[in-house]
Amino acid sequence: MEFVVIILIALLAVVAAVVIMKYLEARKRRKAEADALRDRAYRPGDPFSTADDDAVRGNPRDLTPGDLVEIRGETYAVRGTLRLTQGSYVWTENFLDTGLGHKAWISVEDDPDLEVVLWQEVNGVTVSPGPSTVELQGVRYTSDESGAASFTSAGTTGLAANGRVSYHDYSAGDARLSFEDFGPGWECARGDVLRRSEYRIFPSSTTT
Repeated sequence: MEFVVIILIALLAVVAAVVIMKYLEARKRRKAEADALRDRAYRPGDPFSTADDDAVRGNPRDLTPGDLVEIRGETYAVRGTLRLTQGSYVWTENFLDTGLGHKAWISVEDDPDLEVVLWQEVNGVTVSPGPSTVELQGVRYTSDESGAASFTSAGTTGLAANGRVSYHDYSAGDARLSFEDFGPGWECARGDVLRRSEYRIFPSSTTT
């Protein structure tokens, strides 16, 4: 009789141990799931990230010759791309052509947020860069930044494969004014900051 009691006690102890182990495993699993959920909900991130828009409308940072860009209802082909580097800072300028005589440039930079600007060349400009403010076509622009950068060229840009450029940028709200000198002298362009809804990119090829 005592032997049977001992066996029953041993069995109960084993069952209790199994129950306790399963409880602890379940508790550990629930804690891990709760931690994972909290990490997904509260992990550090950029609230101004354009990743979702880029997935739908294309990433302007990846523009290359041959791509198509629809801007405000007009479709352009990317004929050439300049990649400019100043220290650790990199941005691009892309030469666009509708094929029907309308040409433009689109610049793409993170400073620190993504800024995409549509540029049109301005001829016959009598003002020069340097002053803290300049006025052109009734708009007064304030000096933003200036300097010099190295560039590499791909596709059709009208420039050498690589070289140097000096620049002086001005701004007035969402309007931009830029002076660039690739060697012969200052060239001027007026730009408008584009909202994400105003352009869409159609890559010439996709990576699978």
